[in-house]
Amino acid sequence: MAEDSKSGIATRITHAGLDPHANHGVVNPPVYHASTILKPTLAEWNESSKPGYEGYSYGRSGTPTSRAFEKAIESLYQCHTAVAVPSGLAAITLAMLGLTKAGDHVLVTDSAYAPTRRLCNQILARYGVSVTYYDPLIGAGISELIQDNTSVVFTESPGSITLEVQDIPAIVAAAHARGAKVVIDNTWATAVYFNPFVHDIDVVVEAATKYISGHSDVMIGVVMAGKLLGPQLRSLSNNLGYCCGPDDLYLALRGLRTISVRLARQQETGLVLARWFQEQPEVARVIHPALPGDAGHTLWQRDFCGASGLFSVVFKALPESALAALVDGFQYFGLGASWGGYESLVMPNDPRKIRTATIWDEPGTLLRFHAGLEEPADLLADLEAGFARLRAARDSPRDH
Repeated sequence: MAEDSKSGIATRITHAGLDPHANHGVVNPPVYHASTILKPTLAEWNESSKPGYEGYSYGRSGTPTSRAFEKAIESLYQCHTAVAVPSGLAAITLAMLGLTKAGDHVLVTDSAYAPTRRLCNQILARYGVSVTYYDPLIGAGISELIQDNTSVVFTESPGSITLEVQDIPAIVAAAHARGAKVVIDNTWATAVYFNPFVHDIDVVVEAATKYISGHSDVMIGVVMAGKLLGPQLRSLSNNLGYCCGPDDLYLALRGLRTISVRLARQQETGLVLARWFQEQPEVARVIHPALPGDAGHTLWQRDFCGASGLFSVVFKALPESALAALVDGFQYFGLGASWGGYESLVMPNDPRKIRTATIWDEPGTLLRFHAGLEEPADLLADLEAGFARLRAARDSPRDH
């Protein structure tokens, strides 16, 4: 199917990575289970070992299934290179290892996904890379933290728990002025609502486990880069032995086709839920960048064209039994990590456990919610019943 690079994102999502007439007219790319790939002649065997070879030589290095997924992501982000890896954390690892060397210094947002911090503190540090965590709201002030050996500024906007929206253009300008590369974890917005390459980001990582796959049944990540960095990241991925199972690639590619309609529904439902939470007296603060009055709303309006279904709610101080009564009795909000699937989720989190550059001093508990594809009225009814349980437990004489 012909694809126009100037077409709308929903059209690209629908058609990217497809080549039916190379596969007997089959619309969806076939699933290739492959390790060994044979060559018919010695000449072709020798050709496959040359730099720049674009065919298939071994299953780990790529198959028609992995290439179809990667081409679709390249179309979605309008970038030169997309590399599929086994998880979102693997994508972060590939980007950070690919852009650093012993003796380097990296700057990492204090709102980063917790495993990103473990990678920096436990892995990069062992290989002589130092890390400084910075206030995610620092903006252009990050220039004061950039050292002569700073090679990477890692961003995540919004952060996946506390949802700070970073001033990406200001950070990019400051980093590039000192020769540092900028990496962003773009899982919350995806390319549907924010394309970092428009803002001159160097490398984008995304947990395709989440909104791209969309069905809570795949572990997969993707790293995107331009013409300069893309080939070296692909080479490093191969040298590290990263590869994705063909069934996961197929499921991620299948999920990708509906991402724009799913995100639109989840954005709408998420805002309905967030506004409901704002009306509850037990709630201290709702953290959702698309809400007017949110600390990140102005930057979100400037840089994003939509919001996903992930947001956080900070409760006023409550007995543990009251929060347990809320969470334990939910019918539709599953208690679990991850997000981006079709189902609604809730997860407690304490940012104080990992913050080092900033102070999280909210007195109550933070619960992160993910809006799924259920009927909003059913989710609201579930919340109303949950708050009734919470209030009953809070007011019970045994809690006084």
